[in-house]
Amino acid sequence: MNSHTHLGAFLKARRAQLTPRECGLPDAGSVRRVAGLRREEVARLAAISVDYYTRLEQGRVRASASVLATLTRALRLDEDQQRYLYELAGRSDDRPRRRPAAQRLRPAMRRLLDQLAHTPALVLGKRLDVLAWNQAAVALYTDFSAVPPDLRNYVYLLFSDPAVRGMHRDWEHDARDALAALRMEAAADPDDPHLARLVGELIARDPEFGTWWAEHRVVTAAYGTKRYHHPLVGDLTLDCDTWADPDGSGQRLVVLTAEPGSPSHDALRILTSWTAQQPARTTAKDRSHQ
Repeated sequence: MNSHTHLGAFLKARRAQLTPRECGLPDAGSVRRVAGLRREEVARLAAISVDYYTRLEQGRVRASASVLATLTRALRLDEDQQRYLYELAGRSDDRPRRRPAAQRLRPAMRRLLDQLAHTPALVLGKRLDVLAWNQAAVALYTDFSAVPPDLRNYVYLLFSDPAVRGMHRDWEHDARDALAALRMEAAADPDDPHLARLVGELIARDPEFGTWWAEHRVVTAAYGTKRYHHPLVGDLTLDCDTWADPDGSGQRLVVLTAEPGSPSHDALRILTSWTAQQPARTTAKDRSHQ
């Protein structure tokens, strides 16, 4: 049995699983000689001739990419079934790519951010997009709500925002680490169009980014030390720890803390106390990203 015969068998099996009512077709209620949809009904739904569809099921013609696309809709195929259909037809490269699902913050993560009143914390998603933050993170970094959602990305801000870039006393070290983490993201999903656009913008904007990106350095460090110079409270040395969400979403919680009793601890408490008096409109925002 060749691949075209397998394709025909799959089409026949799939239409047997559907009813006219499921597909929005009238059902007169008469006794049907075959289970599921008739060939002419599938052809009508796919806007192709009955003869052409019959030859497809019989393995006598090769389906075009456009016909496969209409059959995908007509037969209500899910993601796995679509992949299987295109594989059988020998057109896996022509399969439309699914639009990435929006990244959404879990309610438990939002509550955790709200409870970290004096501890800067962020939730980073795919591509290191900044999905959520608390008021202490606003005090330390920037008002993330003022950044357009498409540009609300940790690496992008590190390279393009003068205030964020300028506060990092070890900017080159931190920037290269962030870029290396983004490299890991690219390896995990090399076909992500949003990641490709982000990298393209950064290469065009910053020659150093392009040079370091070409080095293919990668890193998965979950902790480290960050040294900042904040315009309000001066120098800060903070421990940066990252925890991955166990739900497999790729989201991670980033928390910055200071050694108790240290000058950085006192300065961080002062900074977050000042900003705690401000309106909490940006506290733990739940943002959706593609």
